[in-house]
Amino acid sequence: MKNFKKVGLLTVLAAAVTFSAACGNGSSTDEGKSDDKASGSIVISGSSAMQPLVAAAAEEFMAENPEADIQVNAGGSGTGLSQVAEGSVQIGNSDVFAEEKEGIPTDELVDHKVAVVGMTAAVNPNVGVKDISKEDLKKVFTGEIKNWKELGGKDQKITLVNRPDSSGTRATFVKYALDGENPAEGITEDSTNTVKKIISETDGAIGYMAFSYFTDDKVQALSVDGVEPTDENVQKGDFPIWAYEHSYTKGEPDGLAKTFLDYMMSDDVQGGLVKDQGYISSSDMKVERDAEGKVTKK
Repeated sequence: MKNFKKVGLLTVLAAAVTFSAACGNGSSTDEGKSDDKASGSIVISGSSAMQPLVAAAAEEFMAENPEADIQVNAGGSGTGLSQVAEGSVQIGNSDVFAEEKEGIPTDELVDHKVAVVGMTAAVNPNVGVKDISKEDLKKVFTGEIKNWKELGGKDQKITLVNRPDSSGTRATFVKYALDGENPAEGITEDSTNTVKKIISETDGAIGYMAFSYFTDDKVQALSVDGVEPTDENVQKGDFPIWAYEHSYTKGEPDGLAKTFLDYMMSDDVQGGLVKDQGYISSSDMKVERDAEGKVTKK
């Protein structure tokens, strides 16, 4: 009987040790996973309309992953597409589809639609106009209308503030606000922050920018045909001036580029940072648009 008890006790102890070891191994593995931190460095360039969002996401990502270094540059969508295609950056940000830019090897690039951005015309608050028809907007930017008094505003000469040809913001505005008509000559600036500053300091000035830059009363966002430039109106397809925010990679991403893009598409970023920064999550859109500009209901 004593021998039987000893054998039984040893069996129980052995099972307990085995169970403990199994639990210990599982705990160690889980801890290892949670402690895994992204490392390395990547450079991202392109759309200035995307820069606030991507820079904010990179800052949060690096705070969680101290060994990761992510440099976010602007320069325009054309620059981002060209640089990612030639391999000088790991991610190229663009407000336009790669297919819309000449000379870009689209078959080598992979598109990641990380958000949607609404855009509208921005004017100096003193012009006295808050709503404009699409037809009049085209006349303003093509130089046919030269004074705000022609639109019921102040007696002020209209000063155009444009973006360079490489700008995705310009391409989006020309395509969806001006129906493809090229703007007349005016001040040309690459940085949206600089465009905003010029408009705020120049009587009669008008330009265009992403919703995310309308953070104060320094410039006035124009409604178009009575439709306010809001996220909700973009989501429903009622406000026409919007674009996907594309992050392109050369081939399928790997390493830190993949980890960061996965982070950008996570529920936390899409449901939090994207909206906090003034952008729209792609999943919230009730419509979708292809590279030719055709809009369909989801």
